[in-house]
Amino acid sequence: MRRPVDHFSRRALRAAIDGLPLQKIPRYRIGSGASLLLAVMLSTPAMAGEPAAMPTSRTDLTPKDQARVLAVTRPTMDFTRPEPFELMQGGAGTSRKDVNRDAFSQSSANITFEEEGSFKLGNALFRKNWVSSPSSTQASDGLGPLFNERACQNCHLKDGRGRSPEGDAGSTSMFLRLARDAASAEEKTALADHKVLNFPDPVYGTQLQDLAVPGLKGEGRMRVDYQEQKVTLGDGAVVALRKPRYSVENLGYGPLDPRTTLSPRLTPPMIGLGLIEQIAPADILAHADADDRDGISGRPNIVRDELSGAVTLGRFGWKAQTASIRQQAADAFAGDIGISTPEMPKHWGDCTKAQTGCLAMPNGVQQRLGTAEAPSPVMDLVTFYSQNLAVPARRDLDKPDVLAGKKQFYEMGCISCHTPKFVTMRGTPNKAQAFQLIWPYSDFLLHDMGDGLADGQRVGEASGSEWRTPPLWGIGLTATVNGNSFYLHDGRARTLAEAILWHGGEGQKARDRFAGAAAADRDALIKFLESL
Repeated sequence: MRRPVDHFSRRALRAAIDGLPLQKIPRYRIGSGASLLLAVMLSTPAMAGEPAAMPTSRTDLTPKDQARVLAVTRPTMDFTRPEPFELMQGGAGTSRKDVNRDAFSQSSANITFEEEGSFKLGNALFRKNWVSSPSSTQASDGLGPLFNERACQNCHLKDGRGRSPEGDAGSTSMFLRLARDAASAEEKTALADHKVLNFPDPVYGTQLQDLAVPGLKGEGRMRVDYQEQKVTLGDGAVVALRKPRYSVENLGYGPLDPRTTLSPRLTPPMIGLGLIEQIAPADILAHADADDRDGISGRPNIVRDELSGAVTLGRFGWKAQTASIRQQAADAFAGDIGISTPEMPKHWGDCTKAQTGCLAMPNGVQQRLGTAEAPSPVMDLVTFYSQNLAVPARRDLDKPDVLAGKKQFYEMGCISCHTPKFVTMRGTPNKAQAFQLIWPYSDFLLHDMGDGLADGQRVGEASGSEWRTPPLWGIGLTATVNGNSFYLHDGRARTLAEAILWHGGEGQKARDRFAGAAAADRDALIKFLESL
């Protein structure tokens, strides 16, 4: 029997939607004359360059419900009080438990008792330390031979974000992606056909792995050098930003290919992933603006789902390069830990043909358990766990300074990329994610963030200066959960204000409005972010 939920259930959401009048969706005016198109009619033809298979309308809703979903998800114009259901930013699955270091580790509040058991088993596997082969703990064999960490939890600290290297703190929760762009007509065709996202370093593969099993040496060590640069705000306040420069020390297998680019990636929080997976593709694509009508051109990263083989919408990862949570988990097992799965049967992880010593090491496949080191039952549980980490409830959302900060967030133009609300699809594999009003504050599209944040690395259709808009829910609990506050893809920002001030490109106007605002307005906006 499904656990009963409180008045923030799907029934209440339906009642809220049904109570809204049908109306045309207006443009919402932001800041200095900039405008955001609230919604594109779902019958709009496919965008130029978009594969024909990409949906342009929701097939899970009636036309009447489509209109009402558009109405309930439109940005508010009333900042005098919280919006209905705003407290429950993860829908009926929102966690209402005490705020502490485990705030990101709670299960969705609306899963069944039986599903709680699966969640806990998945949690155990997420925390499990893998060991090198051969060993007496056969079900845990298969680590590496090259790897970045021994367990998922060691990178996703307390199911939250990683940290950038600080002195001797190490880099286990941040690593370097290694890749180059196409160099031949054949490679360009492979990219255009979505057969690959980019091309790995011929010796070191897709990412730098600093650790190795006994008898093998790691690939090298990431080095970060920071240069301080000061920014003077409109009222004379000075903020110090740190600009990173990345290199690799102690390379173990010769030089990197001169075409290989280094892209640092901080591990992101795990909360709300199952809800993101169930946002209708048409609703994400409706926010794309190929014509760049307001200076914000958000583009989807169209990728090939390696599990189904279909060309589809990418929505996970810093560059929206992954289509599903299961694929994300399989990629992490292979690249970060060196564990094979049925989805990614790479028994030697990211070892390349040039690393013969690595390929000569034993693997951890136990035929009585399956043909992969992490067989299907393991992947089922880890995927379920990842899909059902609850989003914490909002805090202080009715306080005057938080409401004032929300108004600033809207008027400065932040919602041009950080879309506040979506309603998930009806026909979801798990009813816990079905037809939920959620508040991720992301459009899940790619945006050019300027030279300051560029890594120069192409990933699928994402250029070297484009990044997926990261969800903001839970961002105010970063210090509580992780004991530090590092933001952006490489953790360079130590405060939310620094993160905003790094915005360039399509985020430049919003950044400049923040920099030019009065101190009280800046402080209020930060208070709003801290309430998420």
